[in-house]
Amino acid sequence: MRGCDGVGLVRRRLALSGGLIAGVAVDAVVGDPRRGHPVAALGRATDAIERLLWRDSRTTGIVFLTSIVGGVAGAGVLLDRATRDRAIYPVAVTAATWAVLGAETLRREAAILQRLLEHGDLLAARERLSHLVGRDPSRLDESEISRAGVESIAENTSDAIVAPLVWGAVGGVPGLFAYRTVNTLDAMVGHRSARYRRFGWAAARLDDLGNVVPARLTALLVGLVSGRPREVARVVRRDARRHPSPNAGWCEAAYAGALGLRLGGRNVYGDRVEERPSLGDGQPAQRGDLHRAARLSRRVTWAAAAAAAAVALTARR
Repeated sequence: MRGCDGVGLVRRRLALSGGLIAGVAVDAVVGDPRRGHPVAALGRATDAIERLLWRDSRTTGIVFLTSIVGGVAGAGVLLDRATRDRAIYPVAVTAATWAVLGAETLRREAAILQRLLEHGDLLAARERLSHLVGRDPSRLDESEISRAGVESIAENTSDAIVAPLVWGAVGGVPGLFAYRTVNTLDAMVGHRSARYRRFGWAAARLDDLGNVVPARLTALLVGLVSGRPREVARVVRRDARRHPSPNAGWCEAAYAGALGLRLGGRNVYGDRVEERPSLGDGQPAQRGDLHRAARLSRRVTWAAAAAAAAVALTARR
């Protein structure tokens, strides 16, 4: 009996490992659908629940967070239990991985932004930049738009690629669903506006916690796949902790070192201005660096997929 259980465990681990790799491959080929994306549906449902529950209170924000994350993670548990010992389990993992990843969409947005800059259309580029960042783009020039794009690619390589794969490797389908839900809630209510300073506090803190390991793994993978491990390590050690985010600084500093850029500077968010310290010692970002950053993100994606598959084969749940 114990031998049968062991065979089943090996099969589940192989299915999870293969499903994570297959999900990355599907995302690379088809990207996100223009309509009917599960994360978009989650966002709409979350927005409706927020309107019903919102109070200027941390306690209410915690209730909001736990109810939504618990509900989505619970759905992941049910799906996992219904499929884990069946032939369809790898398909379920593949679909869940594809649904929570944003790798191909990130690269496509970078390519669109670069084309607009190459055509000299700053107005359209500023509008398109809003798909990637939350800062005010209305007064940014070409270099600042390029910097914002590279910084977004760096941070989202962790948030939308490495982190889902890490949590999928250690938590299976429930881990994929739970992480993506937390990250979505942070994007919706985790910023420091007057409305969300208290209500979104729990979402922001939980997202920070969930990205501690992925952000540092992202920096490590950037160093390995870029071919500049010493420079990346040097810049990360010196500059990562200067960033106001406990995680984003690791990713942005790693990209600055890998691409030979200087990132950081003034960011405007509505009526709030942040003067961020410089990361790296290179030149300011230019439009061609968007393609370089996207290409680096692709290499990190596949390195992260291989690492996640290896963890899935050995992790105990």
